[in-house]
Amino acid sequence: MNFENMNIWCWLIPALVGIICGILGYLIGRLFGKDSVEVVDNSAEISNLKASNDKLKADLADLNNLKATNSKLKADLDACNQRVIAASKVVKPAPVTPSAPSTNLGASAASFAAGAATSSALAFDGSAAKAAFGKNIKQDDLKLVEGIGPKIEGMFKDHGIKTWKELSEAGLTECQKILDTGGTRYKIHDPSSWPLQAKMCYEGKWAELVKWQQEHKHGKL
Repeated sequence: MNFENMNIWCWLIPALVGIICGILGYLIGRLFGKDSVEVVDNSAEISNLKASNDKLKADLADLNNLKATNSKLKADLDACNQRVIAASKVVKPAPVTPSAPSTNLGASAASFAAGAATSSALAFDGSAAKAAFGKNIKQDDLKLVEGIGPKIEGMFKDHGIKTWKELSEAGLTECQKILDTGGTRYKIHDPSSWPLQAKMCYEGKWAELVKWQQEHKHGKL
């Protein structure tokens, strides 16, 4: 055996093994170096995202509250519009304009006195009527008018003329129409003086009425 050749292999083999182990170690390091994950600290970004999320939740809650408030306001507006429509259909009475107070006290006093005198003159005085006619006189007795009897009085009352005042305000044409409703037998009656006589009765001019009737037989003008 050649010892020189054995010495060469003794140091060559370990050298080759070392080279191979180095190459394997390098390859293994490269392999595991590619698959390793670098750890990054993202805690600050996560905190920011959480804060943004909380803010969005708060904004969403505010938006829901605004929607509820808007719905309530809309309902109130609809109710108010309905009340306005209902109120506009109500007919309002015309305003009453108060009359201006009179500043002329003298004129007011004179007017009051004249009114009182007129009322006193138009008041029925049974005693004065009895003194003039010599008998009791009933107020608004149409038969006191010369030419009117019980039947004609009934005809006039049936047509709404029941007082001396109403007869005094009736025209000749109206009186004649009422007489015509009774037929031809009432054509002989002349109603032309009846309003005049009724006016004297209404105004209480008894002496004047008696004199007039004495001068005009059957009440004819």
